[in-house]
Amino acid sequence: MARSHSPSRLPRNLAIVAVVLFGLYALAGFLALPWWLEKTLPEQLNQQMGWQAELSEVQVNPFTLTLDITGLSADDRAGEKVVGFDRLFVNLGFFPLFRGIVHFQDIRLQEPHIRLDLLDDYRINFARDWQASRPDELAQEPVAAAEAEAGDEAGAIPKLYFQHLAIDGGELLFRDFSQAEPAEFRITPLDLSINELATWPRETGGSQYSVIAALGDQTIEWDGELSIAPLYSEGRLKVADLRHDTLAHFLSPFLPWQLRDGTVAIESYYQLAGGEPFELITSQGKLTVQNLALALDAGDEEPGLTTSGIQVDGIGFDLTAREVRVGMITLDQPFVAAVRNNEGQIDWLATMPEATADEGQGEPPDTGVPAFRWSVQGFELADGRVRWRDQVPQQAAELELVDLDITLGGLSDRLDEPVSYRLSSALASGGRVAANGQLTPAPFTLEAAVSGSDLVLAVIEPYLQQAANLALASGELSFDGNLDLDSQDDPMTGTFSGTGEVANLDLRLPDGDASMLGWRTLRLAPIEFNVYPPRLEIGTVTLARPSLNVVRSFDGVHNLARIVRGQPDTGSEPASAQSTGPEASSGETEFVFRINQLVVEDGAVGYSDRTLEPPFSTNFDHLTGAVSGISNVPPQQGRVNLKGRLAGVAPVTFEGTLGALGTEDTSDIRLAMEDLALPVLSPYFGRYLGYAVDSGKLKMNLDYAFTGTRLKASNRVVLDRMELGQAVPSDEAISAPVKLGLALLTDRRGLIEVDLPVQGDIADPEFRVGQIVMRAFVNLLVKAAASPFSMLGSLADLAGFSNEDLGEVSFVPGSVELAEGEAAKLSALAQALRERPELVLNVRGGVNPEADALALLRARMEARGEELTDEAWAQAQQAWREGERPLPPEALGQLATNRGLAVRRLLQETHEVDPAQLFTLEPSRQAITDEQGLVTVQFTLDVR
Repeated sequence: MARSHSPSRLPRNLAIVAVVLFGLYALAGFLALPWWLEKTLPEQLNQQMGWQAELSEVQVNPFTLTLDITGLSADDRAGEKVVGFDRLFVNLGFFPLFRGIVHFQDIRLQEPHIRLDLLDDYRINFARDWQASRPDELAQEPVAAAEAEAGDEAGAIPKLYFQHLAIDGGELLFRDFSQAEPAEFRITPLDLSINELATWPRETGGSQYSVIAALGDQTIEWDGELSIAPLYSEGRLKVADLRHDTLAHFLSPFLPWQLRDGTVAIESYYQLAGGEPFELITSQGKLTVQNLALALDAGDEEPGLTTSGIQVDGIGFDLTAREVRVGMITLDQPFVAAVRNNEGQIDWLATMPEATADEGQGEPPDTGVPAFRWSVQGFELADGRVRWRDQVPQQAAELELVDLDITLGGLSDRLDEPVSYRLSSALASGGRVAANGQLTPAPFTLEAAVSGSDLVLAVIEPYLQQAANLALASGELSFDGNLDLDSQDDPMTGTFSGTGEVANLDLRLPDGDASMLGWRTLRLAPIEFNVYPPRLEIGTVTLARPSLNVVRSFDGVHNLARIVRGQPDTGSEPASAQSTGPEASSGETEFVFRINQLVVEDGAVGYSDRTLEPPFSTNFDHLTGAVSGISNVPPQQGRVNLKGRLAGVAPVTFEGTLGALGTEDTSDIRLAMEDLALPVLSPYFGRYLGYAVDSGKLKMNLDYAFTGTRLKASNRVVLDRMELGQAVPSDEAISAPVKLGLALLTDRRGLIEVDLPVQGDIADPEFRVGQIVMRAFVNLLVKAAASPFSMLGSLADLAGFSNEDLGEVSFVPGSVELAEGEAAKLSALAQALRERPELVLNVRGGVNPEADALALLRARMEARGEELTDEAWAQAQQAWREGERPLPPEALGQLATNRGLAVRRLLQETHEVDPAQLFTLEPSRQAITDEQGLVTVQFTLDVR
């Protein structure tokens, strides 16, 4: 009978095992693993980081390979929340595991929170907490790190594939304690999305990623492609509306100034590739800055720099090629304020960090690496404003440029290539400037067409007052020309060629209300200026309607003398002694200038002297003419030809030659003037003569020779019919018979002709030509009054007499007979009286009490027939002396009277002298005798 077999239990057993394993797997996945994770994760965070963590719930589905963790929150040792999230969901693919690939189908982190602290020692709070939790392991870290590095190099990167990785609504709290003032930045939301990221090379290409983050209204957008093996990424990064306070915090260690306002936006495409060499390329970059405000110091009320917008387009960078490319740089409505304090420091430079000792010393070492290349397509600045305030002058100077527009062409690292430019601006005070051309940065060269129109000069008044005590009431500068500079060689060379004009100039003393120096226009055309060797050549200088007002104040100081501010005495020699031409004694080239022609049109000079009573005032107008050949290079023969009018009626001419200025060449200037009404000068005559001038005219011919600073002058002065007026009290008036002196100098035509030579050094501040001439004339009057007959010397000389001979006449003792030759003397004296009708001759007859008495005694003895032997005459003289032979008492008196009458009759009847000019005085009994024994009778002169 057949044997029966029992059914096999293997399938059942396998099924039971499978069910058991399935159950265990389900229990482990659904229950054990969540329990273990809920217990282990907080413990690990506590052990590894010292954090106290809590988990709300952990769910694991072992069949779908998903992990779902909710409600994680961890606090650090200080009890502050450091990390946390609402939910972490992980979905792992099953079948790719058989191919050795860990495939994360989905990783999603929702509402994560991370607190990142930068500590004062520049550590991160995560590193601090980790190190604090494992102090014993820190000593072994170098060895463990070396072993781990060796293991990493030996092993391969595991195959990980992230099909989708996302962070939704994250928050990153960054706190910075590394600076004096802590700051915190809350980035939320923080969204991240990465698709199809693999850790091994794939033929399908890289993954797609996207990051969006916000710090308030400041946003970051980052998207593109990413590959880990090989390392490669390309995409777009955009940072928008980055505020000034955020930037200020991170830039404060490096930026010496204070950011007060502004937003920044940065956008760029990039390509990054690992390997050798590492590659980084950016393109289509764009930088935008809006409403920037930058202050130099926190205490400044006004920002030192503002702009409504800065835009930089076309930014590109290539690390491998070592090249940076920038498109157009545009600045819109920039404003820059700069201040130089009273110590000469400019605020922008003073606030910059000081360079270290080794910065800027020498050239960088040659490393064999190609130099960095860079290029900028162009630069545009529109509607700018620059304000400069200088506190160095006693009165602060302020200059402001408005409507500033600047355009530059392409720039690059090839600094020897020319760059085109254009600049134009207006001054807030008035006027415009412009320049255009091209420049080369290195070596520096500049070609510029420059112009300026109606630039108000008042803005430079503080600088003018540093050197001169002057105020600029008005004036406008205009210029037009070409400027070329070249620094390829040392020193820099260059030229300016063009024209210039200063219009409506009005210079005054700061405390004065009247113009001192001015003109309608001063035009220079053409101008040729050479920087080195320094040389200035001007074709024609046209000065239209110039005016100069010279005032001598009550203290005797002229307003012109108040222009120059006091300079310290350096002990150096005057410039004239140091150099005699364009070549200095050291051989260095000095400044050379030439002016072909100076043309003066309708000029005027006013002069007032307030030291006089009444004050003196006159003017010199209608000054017209030219001066040619002005230069400091010898030999030079310039010409002077000017005409004008003094005091409204008197024509004046200047003629002569000019030598090279500043040298020992001689300049000879001749001045001629006539028909000046003498009453104009009445205040000066009143001061020095004690009389006003009632009428008369003045004529002058002056010849001035200048050799260096030395002057030799001839002053030919003619006074026509000068009549003195009333007496004027003056402490400076001469104590001499002024009218007599004038009468002696005045001829029968009513003219006074004198030549007053002057010599001196005009560099001597005490040398005053006008005062010297006036005092010379006064001294001449004093001399005339003191020695009146010496002024008649010319006539006496013609007659063969000395100057003193005309003041006396000699008689034969005891008679009215003139001595031999005395008649001719009276003839000469008569001629002098006829030519000077204002003179009065006082004739005083006289006798010598002895010579005339003895002569009368002898004549009487002869008349009586007495014997006149020598013995008899001797006895008669002795008897006269003893009173034994007296003369009649009236004898000597009659002789003295007759002698005076004889002289008068001879002058009046024989030589036709006006009787009104002859006066007979009481006779004198004390006449003197000369060496020949003749009795001398002296005359005196007076004026009517």
